[in-house]
Amino acid sequence: MTKTTMRALIGGSGAPQLVEVPLPQAGPRQVRIRVAAAAVNPFDLAVAAGTLADYGVARRLDSYGLGFDAAGTVDQVGDGAVFRVGEEVIGLAARLEVPTKAQAEYVVLDAEAVARAPRGVPAVEAATIPLNSLTAWQALDRAGVGPGRTLLVTGAAGAVGGYLVELAALRGARVVAVAGAGDEEFVRGLGAEWFVARGESVASAVRERVPGGVDAAVDAAVLGLAALDAVRDGGAFVALSAGVAPVGLRGIDVATVFFRADADQLGEVVRLVEAGRLTLRVAEVCPLEKAADAHARVASGGVRGRLVLVP
Repeated sequence: MTKTTMRALIGGSGAPQLVEVPLPQAGPRQVRIRVAAAAVNPFDLAVAAGTLADYGVARRLDSYGLGFDAAGTVDQVGDGAVFRVGEEVIGLAARLEVPTKAQAEYVVLDAEAVARAPRGVPAVEAATIPLNSLTAWQALDRAGVGPGRTLLVTGAAGAVGGYLVELAALRGARVVAVAGAGDEEFVRGLGAEWFVARGESVASAVRERVPGGVDAAVDAAVLGLAALDAVRDGGAFVALSAGVAPVGLRGIDVATVFFRADADQLGEVVRLVEAGRLTLRVAEVCPLEKAADAHARVASGGVRGRLVLVP
């Protein structure tokens, strides 16, 4: 019998809800993915809580689809999409105002948001790649991070922070990492040259290691002005959340970077994963039915790696 419905997680009023909805269909230049795994990100908590409108990033709706990261198998191909049914892929469900997203049995994505999955990598690990790696990649681009540049990464042991450290080091940058005291060995292993323990005076500690201040900072831990003070005059500062960017003092170029789907960048990340140059971290795997528990774990903080939901 032909399948006509699927299970999907929605939010907007608090905890995630598992609902039965019509099976989505791929349109032109789209693919439908049978989801094998979908990561849970802190942003999912804001979507589920219904607070997107408070930050001006979405209209106030009755419900929103949940989940940004998907790993799975192409199940249906629309006209003009250069994928094949049966191909293993990963993708980023970047839009906010859609009824269902990646935390579902199936998701429809524009082909430009999808890339071939890394060979030999289980779906639960591949599902941790799209949102966090693209956020890091695009933040580093905006900050002008390249060979010989110095970069401050706050929240360096987190999922986005870990990608920031590794990708910056691969670009030839010298990284100062801020994380919990127990994370020093880990973030140095990712490529950080210097380490500052969370709780220290960030600007003073950074300037002791990099006289005059770093060329740029990406503030994954939302330290704001404390991190900005570690940046040299005329440097660059990137925030990753709405409404938290500090004033651009001392000629510092301050920007907020939100993720966007980019198949070419995602393909580059996949190649780095296949080459063993990037670290994928899964904290725990849960069924869709346990999504509320997964959200609670993420909200409690201190999770290293991503919780991943499997249909």
